[in-house]
Amino acid sequence: MDTIKQYLALCWFDVSPLELPRSTSFFKKNLIFNVLMYIFIHFNMTDDFESVSEVFIETLLNLCFIGVTLWLNRSMHTYIQVTSAILFCENFTSLFMLPVIFWATVAEDWLSYGALLIVIFWTWALIGAIFKKVLNINVFAGLVMSLFYLLFSFGGGFAINSFLTG
Repeated sequence: MDTIKQYLALCWFDVSPLELPRSTSFFKKNLIFNVLMYIFIHFNMTDDFESVSEVFIETLLNLCFIGVTLWLNRSMHTYIQVTSAILFCENFTSLFMLPVIFWATVAEDWLSYGALLIVIFWTWALIGAIFKKVLNINVFAGLVMSLFYLLFSFGGGFAINSFLTG
């Protein structure tokens, strides 16, 4: 519980992921929660096989993007902390996104889509702040890295899954 409190400060832009504890157990729990959360979200949008395969492809792309970025930055020793931080932030914002997605699906009004955009921008900003602090770059570059991460992971996952499943 103490680790969760420490990582929760990330969601309010209060701490650097490099100051957080390195825990492979926490990383694994975040990864499992992330996969289950995204499978649940995808089940509500597409059929079962496509949902599961797309989530696994997205997860693999997430982990690879972070790994390659850190490898190019020569900071692979921070992989567990950085990946845990990004997954934790995605998991935390997903808890807010899930009811908003249901609301947007049922209501289909501008307010529900506006709330969904706020959560998406929050996630983008959180990941951008993590990249900014880890790579020691400016805010704009962090947001660009975050955008590349999201496009590569989720856009790439969708594209690869569409290609594989037809």
